[in-house]
Amino acid sequence: MRDALLPDLRPPAGIDPAASGILVGFSGGLDSTVLLHLLAAAPQVRTHGLRALHVHHGLQADADAWAAHCRGVCAELGVPLQVVHVAVAREHGGGLEAAARAARHAAFAAELHEGEILALAHHRDDQAETFLLRALRASGPDGLAAMRPWRRHGRGWLWRPLLDLPRSELLAHAQRQGLRWIEDPANADPAQDRNFLRHQVLPLLQRRWPQAGAAFARSAALSAAATDLLQAEDARALAAAATDDPHTLAVAALLALPVARRARVLRRWIEACSLPPLPASGIARIEADLLQAAPDAEAAFAWSNACVRRWRGLLHAGRRQTPLPAGWHCRWDGRAPLALPGGGTLQLEGSHGFDAPLTAHARRGGERIVLPGRRHHHALKHVLQQAGMPPWRRERLPLLSSADGTLLAAGDRILSADFARWLHDRGARLHWRR
Repeated sequence: MRDALLPDLRPPAGIDPAASGILVGFSGGLDSTVLLHLLAAAPQVRTHGLRALHVHHGLQADADAWAAHCRGVCAELGVPLQVVHVAVAREHGGGLEAAARAARHAAFAAELHEGEILALAHHRDDQAETFLLRALRASGPDGLAAMRPWRRHGRGWLWRPLLDLPRSELLAHAQRQGLRWIEDPANADPAQDRNFLRHQVLPLLQRRWPQAGAAFARSAALSAAATDLLQAEDARALAAAATDDPHTLAVAALLALPVARRARVLRRWIEACSLPPLPASGIARIEADLLQAAPDAEAAFAWSNACVRRWRGLLHAGRRQTPLPAGWHCRWDGRAPLALPGGGTLQLEGSHGFDAPLTAHARRGGERIVLPGRRHHHALKHVLQQAGMPPWRRERLPLLSSADGTLLAAGDRILSADFARWLHDRGARLHWRR
C-alpha cells in the first residue's frame, strides 16, 4: 500500500490540501487510525497544520477508555487532539445510528476552522455499503452517488482520501506498521442495516462475484458523474422559476418543466432554503396538493417543522412558526433588540432609542394607519393585502404604536408617515428579523 496519498489527490478547483490545515475525525478505529498515521507522516501536511478531533458519544461503557486511547495515539504522533462530548438524541426518527452520525457531523462542523479540511476515513467498502443502502431506499442518481470524495462542510471542506481503497488494504497497512486501534462492538450488531450488509450480504455476494464491492463503488462514481450533469440543468431550471425572494418559486414556471425535472428542482430549492430534506412522499404531495390546486387556494404541505405553501401563484418555503399570542404586548424603548414570542426580533438600527417608549403588540383587528404621501387613514388589513404579505406572515406581524394608540409600524415594511419621517431624519431603520 502506498504511504503517501497526498500526491494522488484530485481536489476541487481552488482547493489545495497541502496548503490548508487538516482536521482528522479520529474515532480510534482501524480506518481513522490508518488515516491519521498516513497524514502524520506527510511533511507537507505537518507544515500547514494537522490536528484531530474525537467525538465522545457516551453510548458505550468503554467510551472514556476510547477517548484515553485516542489521546495516547495522538501524543505518540505529536498531533493535537480535541475531545468533544455530544448528546445523542435517542428519539431520533432515523434510529440511534443515524442520531449518532448527525451529532458527530454537527460537532465536526462546529469545530472546523474557516477554510480547513475535515478528513474522514471512509473507504471503498463503506462506499459499496452506502450505495446498497441507498438503492434499497429507491434512491435516484443523487442518492446512488453515495459519498463524494470532496464536498463543502461547515466553514471548510470534507475530504475522504481513502475512498478508492478497500478495507483489506488499510488492515494490511496497519498490521505492517504495528498500529493499535479500537474495535467498537456496535459494528458487529446485525440489527443495524449497515452491519447486516457488511457481515452477511456483501460477503455472500463477493463469494460469487469477488469484484462486487468495487463494482458498487464504481456505480456510485458513475451516478455522481450523471448527477453533476443533471445538476447543471437543474440550476438553470431553478433560476427560471426563481423570484426576488429565494424562498419563493413561480408556479407557472414550475408547471412548464417536465415532471422529473420539476421534482429535482423542488428538492434543490428546499436544500437551498436550508430546510430538512423532503420525505419520500413530499414531491407527490406538493404536486397533488399545491401545484394542482386552484389558483386562489392557500394549500400547504408540512414536514419536520418546515412547510411549503401556495399563495398568489407562488410556492413559499420556510420554517413553521406559530402566530404571535393574542393579546401580546410590551413596552420597548428601542435601545436593544426586542425578542418576539416564538422567535425573531425587532431592532432599531442607527439610533440609540425612541424619544419615548413605544408599545409592541400583536394585531388586534381594526387597526388603521396613515401611510407616507397620504392624508387619510387606511385599514391595515387592506394595506397588508396590497403589499402582498402572505397570511401566515401576517399572523406573526409585530406592530408598534405610540402611547396614545397611534399605529406607527407593522413589521418593518409598513410605516406610518410620521414614523417614516422620524427614521429618515435620524438615518435609522427598523428591522424585523423573522
